[in-house]
Amino acid sequence: QVQLVESGGGLVQTGGSLRLSCAASGRTVSNSAMGWFRQAPGKEREFVAAIRGSGRTTYYVESVKGRFTISRDNAKNTVYLQMNSLKPEDSAVYYCNVDGTYNSLGIRSPGRYWGQGTQVTVSS
Repeated sequence: QVQLVESGGGLVQTGGSLRLSCAASGRTVSNSAMGWFRQAPGKEREFVAAIRGSGRTTYYVESVKGRFTISRDNAKNTVYLQMNSLKPEDSAVYYCNVDGTYNSLGIRSPGRYWGQGTQVTVSS
């Protein structure tokens, strides 16, 4: 079993930046794909970004390409989401996920373990 703890959310103005962190414990996740998802009020949870275990392959939802960057530090068992040029529509609870399936064919399937989420609010 693995535990995921997100941090780094908060309130920021349009155009601002935030860096989310997700620390994993319970087992190493260095060989596992890690993903970020988000859920806004009244909407379904949606995929945001994912990174393969090697860190060399990443995937993004179209709406965040060029603004968000996912990265990982396997020595720290941690994944990050750098969010720049934030927009009000980025406001949501952001969740970390492990062991998902992501590929170049468009598969964006989360694994069974989720963090508790961190709130991101972008004011206009």
